[in-house]
Amino acid sequence: MEGRGQPERSPREKARVRTQSRVALPPNLERVNAAAKQAAQTRFTALLHHIDEDALLRAFRRQERQASAGVDGVTVAKYEEGLMDNIRDLCGRVHAGRYRPQPVRRVYIPKADGGKRPLGVSALEDKIVQSAVAEVLSAVYEADFLGFSCGFRPGRNTHMALDALHTAIMSQRVNWVLDADIRSFFDSVDHEWLFVMGFENKADAQEMLLALKARLANFGLTDKTRLLEFGRFAALLRQRRGERRPETFAFLGFTHYCGWTRDGRFIVKHKTEGKRLTRAS
Repeated sequence: MEGRGQPERSPREKARVRTQSRVALPPNLERVNAAAKQAAQTRFTALLHHIDEDALLRAFRRQERQASAGVDGVTVAKYEEGLMDNIRDLCGRVHAGRYRPQPVRRVYIPKADGGKRPLGVSALEDKIVQSAVAEVLSAVYEADFLGFSCGFRPGRNTHMALDALHTAIMSQRVNWVLDADIRSFFDSVDHEWLFVMGFENKADAQEMLLALKARLANFGLTDKTRLLEFGRFAALLRQRRGERRPETFAFLGFTHYCGWTRDGRFIVKHKTEGKRLTRAS
């Protein structure tokens, strides 16, 4: 939680942070980033010139070669056949105001509760432009992020958030986990309000659960939030009571569960949630 010291990173995460921190911005975006850090009141009014051919080419290089094509059927390999001509033409259309995004192909990801989560597959050129714009905006807004925020940031990724969660559970006196599961969460809530919470005492966890449900009701959100006993001490207590090991909970596409190594040491494990993509008819 903000305002409290964060758990030490695991050795694996420390190594990853050192490696990724060497990824440098282009000189023009370094200057933008420096200006954003210098004063929080800085306002940028002209950024389009940073979306040049070099930026679009970098954005193309970031695309996954095996990614699905959008509605236009253009793949990375096909676009690469006339790459520089394509990039030059795209850049010209962007700056002349003639660039128009293509329709998004809709696919659905089955959810564990039987519902489906919509996912949009953009055309390749749209992904290139979006990536180039994101690179510029990241240089501006990176200065505003809190240190423990990992999502969609340069040099950060989902696995760093998973490492932080694992380290917190393994190193702190976490006996209870509040698994906040809100219906249509990303369609309904201000994304600044994101939670995984761990508690030492059940009474504290229950008090937070009641307060959280009241807060969610104020936002008009329905939830499937639950409180579960989880962690090293929780697993030992349940074992002594002759109960099954603690329940699992999902976080960032992974199911987390308590386990034991062959030599008897407690460990928090996670496995990928199996999901298939279903194309919209």
